[in-house]
Amino acid sequence: MKFKVAITAIIVLTLFSTTAFASPKLSLNSSGADVLTLQKKLYLIGYNITEFDGVYGKETERAVSAFQRDHKITVTGVVTNVTWRALRKEKDKKGRVLPAIKVKPLKNSSNKPKTFDTNIPTTSAPFGKSFITGDQADAIISTARTFMGVPYVFGGTTPKGFDCSGLLQYVFKMNGLSIPRLADEQYKLGKSAKINQLTAGDLVFFTTYTSGVSHCGIYVGDGKFLHASSSKGVRIDDLDDDYWKKRFVGAKKVVNG
Repeated sequence: MKFKVAITAIIVLTLFSTTAFASPKLSLNSSGADVLTLQKKLYLIGYNITEFDGVYGKETERAVSAFQRDHKITVTGVVTNVTWRALRKEKDKKGRVLPAIKVKPLKNSSNKPKTFDTNIPTTSAPFGKSFITGDQADAIISTARTFMGVPYVFGGTTPKGFDCSGLLQYVFKMNGLSIPRLADEQYKLGKSAKINQLTAGDLVFFTTYTSGVSHCGIYVGDGKFLHASSSKGVRIDDLDDDYWKKRFVGAKKVVNG
């Protein structure tokens, strides 16, 4: 009996440690995608946030302090595991929609967005099975690469600014395919696959600012994916990067073969 209790205790401690390492500590002057995620979540649950810039300034600190006070958490203005856990449990306020979020494009990006005829005919992509050829995948990736450095805009669906699923929908449309607008709907496309089964053109999905599938990208090979990053616009990142690795939900094979 004592042995079983000891084993149970070890398992609990291991799970707690894993959770602890999965939650970044954020405080005044922190910056990056985690801060932007925090700002979005605070806004969606009803706190006063007007700056969605990925920079932990005084406004964000005040909102965090208010959240901690409301939830009987020691008020520090610093986000640690306790605050992250409380934030994750909070449901978004019904009808509260994020305003347009604009992030500066990548520095030194000389690529200019390509313009397309948006009235081209499209066919609807089917759910649950692969539906594009290797040549189509190459064309889709080529199209997506022309938007490298385009700024992120929440709800953005044009080369003036994209969000993650808006980018995917746009580049697929420019290649004659109609896919759903939102990341969680796009997750229904293709067949579930492991990362080592992917080929360029398949899709990858993550959980970021809210529970469930909330971010997506196009696999481009060599363990990398192209996506509209909320902090740095359209770019290519490594799936093995610590930030994305711990938020990975799954991959979908949409390329035949």
